[in-house]
Amino acid sequence: TRSRLVSYAQDYNFHPEHEQGLRYIEAHPEIRDVLLSGGDPLLLSDRKLEHLLSRLRAIRHVEFIRIGSRIPVFLPQRITPELCEIFRKYGPVWMSLHVNHPKEATAELRDACERLSFAGVPLGNQSVLLSGINDDPDVMKALVHRLLRMRVRPYYLYQMDLITGGSHFKVDVRKGLEIIRALRGHTTGYAVPQYVIDAPGGGGKVPINPDYVERITDDEIVFRNYSGEVFRYPLKSTPVRPAAPAVAAPAAVS
Repeated sequence: TRSRLVSYAQDYNFHPEHEQGLRYIEAHPEIRDVLLSGGDPLLLSDRKLEHLLSRLRAIRHVEFIRIGSRIPVFLPQRITPELCEIFRKYGPVWMSLHVNHPKEATAELRDACERLSFAGVPLGNQSVLLSGINDDPDVMKALVHRLLRMRVRPYYLYQMDLITGGSHFKVDVRKGLEIIRALRGHTTGYAVPQYVIDAPGGGGKVPINPDYVERITDDEIVFRNYSGEVFRYPLKSTPVRPAAPAVAAPAAVS
């Protein structure tokens, strides 16, 4: 969906654009966050990955290096000790995985995530809501629980991008909200991903949340919790607890 922004490269060989991109980052100190993304950067050789990471880590204003990859899911053997050593050397390198169903949370993926975690790679997951795959509260809960057990924090749940030929996977947004309601308050907060729509045309990721807010006035916000109970939170002042009643001193014993 970002082909309008990136190169027309058809393979994983390095091209002059890579060097041009690195020089651009070096010359722009306002760039603090760099993402290596798709295709899949873990299809690069160790040598090429190390070249990119070493160059980026040498740029003092680059604070945050991220990788988006689905390789650990369908080729966990790619997460070798040698690759982990590269991540350890140039870390912290953050990684977002793409696990969509609990059946993808295999023992091999668990082992790969453990190797990455022990190499100092913080792990998150980005799932896409897919009709007939994971558009069910029980399936989604099983997925996020398995992810946490593998040291992976559920990060985003995406409403599907508008991909040509993918309409049969599209899920009603109201179903996505139902899934978030079934998670929030019914499992640990670490297991609840942020449900987002990546706004078409480059509008960025927009959070879509169940409507817990009843109303907001100058004095208070009225809202419901996960079980539907109504609460009021004062906005102008914090209630002061009344002072405890004075306790009379015991009479002196003569």
